[in-house]
Amino acid sequence: MRISRPLLTGLLVLAGQLSALAGEVAMLRNGFSIRHDRREVIGALTRLHTSDGYVDVPTDQIVSIEKEELPAPEPETPTAVVTAPAAATPLPEVKVDIDQLVREAAAKRHIDPDFVNSLIKYESNFQPRDLSNKGAQGLMQLMPGTAAQLGVSNAFDPKANVEAGTEYLSQLLDLYNNDPVKALAAYNAGAHRVEQYHGVPPFRETRLYINHIVRDFSQKKMAQMKGTQPPSQTTAQVKPMTAVKPAAVATAKKPALKSVAKKKRVPTLQNPSGE
Repeated sequence: MRISRPLLTGLLVLAGQLSALAGEVAMLRNGFSIRHDRREVIGALTRLHTSDGYVDVPTDQIVSIEKEELPAPEPETPTAVVTAPAAATPLPEVKVDIDQLVREAAAKRHIDPDFVNSLIKYESNFQPRDLSNKGAQGLMQLMPGTAAQLGVSNAFDPKANVEAGTEYLSQLLDLYNNDPVKALAAYNAGAHRVEQYHGVPPFRETRLYINHIVRDFSQKKMAQMKGTQPPSQTTAQVKPMTAVKPAAVATAKKPALKSVAKKKRVPTLQNPSGE
């Protein structure tokens, strides 16, 4: 899988910093945000007290402090009923095993299916007919132009949507040298924004998007490590992935396109999430 053990450790640490569902949010210059219950200034550092302890951050690296209250995680519904949009001709209800679709699409591209599931959970909460107010469609919220460029004629078809969305995510992981944080930022805000800001763009929506998905993925892995949840089943041979330090998001140079030379070139696509 693309999420290797070293990277998983880093994501678990990040998830721990974001564990509180209410309180304040420190917005950092490197694109990350840290939720905390309280804070105190100690010399040139600001100590942010979280539910797991505290984190010392250089005060000049904090852009702002905002109050934030996030909704409790939605329950996962990997099996859904496909129904037609209200304006369309009614279609017969068809049971869809979304978990199986994700496992197959992820296995083809050597991506951890839990990572894809966490993205789908945030994008559509596993609703195949989900339509955003910006026009993003289906499980992985593809914009019509993006879906067309990926060869999808009906973005509300769960199989076609998952195949195309996972392929796009795979291309972004290749483009950013298997950096899941940058890949998620590009999936939400567009690759051009990641290039423009040399990392995670300073958009609150994008930061919350990354935080939600990282937290959900990390919770899955922590549950598996504790033996309370079975890992997603896949027979694919997985690729190792180099751990990425949070600071690298702010300092990394533009990624070379050589990493995608053996695959289809990453197209200039519209943002799947509608930004």
